[in-house]
Amino acid sequence: MFKIYTDTSANLPAEIMQNYDLEEIPLHYTVNGEEFPSSEESKAEFDGKLFYSAMRNGAEVKTDMINTSAFCDAFEKSLVLGIDIIYIGMSSGLSGTYHASVKAAEEMRERYPLRKIATIDTLAASLGEGLPVLFAARLKEGGASFEEVVTLTQKNSASICQYFTVEDLMYLKKGGRVSSATAILGNILQIKPILMGDNDGMIVLNHNARGRKKALEALVKKYQELVSDMNAPVGIAHGDCVEDAEHLAQRLRESGHQGETLICYYEPVTGSHVGPGTVALFFYGIHR
Repeated sequence: MFKIYTDTSANLPAEIMQNYDLEEIPLHYTVNGEEFPSSEESKAEFDGKLFYSAMRNGAEVKTDMINTSAFCDAFEKSLVLGIDIIYIGMSSGLSGTYHASVKAAEEMRERYPLRKIATIDTLAASLGEGLPVLFAARLKEGGASFEEVVTLTQKNSASICQYFTVEDLMYLKKGGRVSSATAILGNILQIKPILMGDNDGMIVLNHNARGRKKALEALVKKYQELVSDMNAPVGIAHGDCVEDAEHLAQRLRESGHQGETLICYYEPVTGSHVGPGTVALFFYGIHR
């Protein structure tokens, strides 16, 4: 018997988490000093509209990684019952969270030597992490073994493509990804960067587009160029711009996508670094 763990960066809807009996470890963040989630027991769904409205109104958002102690506490709940663990986590290129999970796994193996514990670095975040979690959950539901789920999910996550565009460059400036001059000039000229997750799990610039419509169309073009299976699920995360997310989904369908489409608000921890108006596309490609 084994249980699949992930973290809130995976961005999966509560219904999916519940249907597949997935265990979620929360990443914490503050909005103007107020901590979220307010307690470990809090299962309230993230209110994306409220969160991104607060950001647009100048709210200060700070984020924290999951520490080793929190991982140990979460893992032990299963291990003490004789249940093995697979943790599928956010990119080690974006946060120290994954490294903390590895350290926790080492500690728990010493404490529970008869139990199997695996950690998987998706080198992704948001639904780029969530799609491999969903893949693993469906493998498990189909009767796959612990070892099969680990091996196949590692392979699955290696082909995740992550492309996104932002509305306001000032959020990238705050994170040190662009200079103040570039952010100011880019906003004036309506330059919209197309960013991507690279092979090291870091966010880098792919190219620039002029204007929102061309930026969204650039995401469609990346799908057309790189998609490996048009029947495979895609994920679209957005920073409170539902119409743009739905427009992107429609353009993907017009481009041949026939699989499942998950659309959701961009989760707050990584979403806070790209800001309101962000649209991100996640899909399985011939390479990242």
